[in-house]
Amino acid sequence: MRVLLLLALILVVHQVQALPQHDPVPGGVALVPVEGKTASYNGRSVWIAADGEATVAVVGIPLSAKPGMHRIETDTGSAVSFEVKAKDYKVQRLTIENKRKVNPYQQDLERIGRERAEMDGAFNTFSSSIETDAKFAAPVDGVMSSSFGLRRILNDQPRNPHSGMDIAAAEGDPILAPAPGVIATTGDYFFNGNTILIDHGNGLITMYCHLSAIDVEPGEWVDRGQLIGKVGQTGRVTGPHLHWGVSLNNARVNPALFLE
Repeated sequence: MRVLLLLALILVVHQVQALPQHDPVPGGVALVPVEGKTASYNGRSVWIAADGEATVAVVGIPLSAKPGMHRIETDTGSAVSFEVKAKDYKVQRLTIENKRKVNPYQQDLERIGRERAEMDGAFNTFSSSIETDAKFAAPVDGVMSSSFGLRRILNDQPRNPHSGMDIAAAEGDPILAPAPGVIATTGDYFFNGNTILIDHGNGLITMYCHLSAIDVEPGEWVDRGQLIGKVGQTGRVTGPHLHWGVSLNNARVNPALFLE
């Protein structure tokens, strides 16, 4: 009996550790106790996970979310409210030498639109058949050079907040899958350069940008720690680094919340 209780405790601890940190702010993640097997937030399906003996909705909160009470709709017909708290992000000013990467030419806009639609197709994916592990290892060995949520000003022009974490590393350094998943798409994009998106299931998608090399193919299964590409400086950059993004129910959220 004592052995069975110990095994049950280990299972519960593992389930708790498989979830991101609870940080209900714009760009954060909310772990909200719910009843039922499915739920939605802002009209999008959300991940329902076991947290010990409880069931929680793991909700990605977009950077554009307003502080206050928000609602999750469940398949039981009930709604659950949770509070999004205010958070101030710092301002970052960058100078981009290639001015075309700040103000694209007219002929670039069609390409940018096509690439955005391709990436949105991946971000909108909700694969309930994949067992999601949301405790990530860092994808590259380096120093965080730009944190999530910074309000960016490029060449004195305000731009959208920084939707990922930048990790400075040497060109050619290996990038490893932080958790198991399926390669959703790869491409050479105008702003992001060589890019990989991984589907980890239940609306959890990770993005890797500015690569010098891509070592995987769309549809390929990757395990935690598997080589997927190499650090580079393609696309809109000021030097070699990895831009690492995390999307949950199509909301860009802070990757630090998923790190072990």
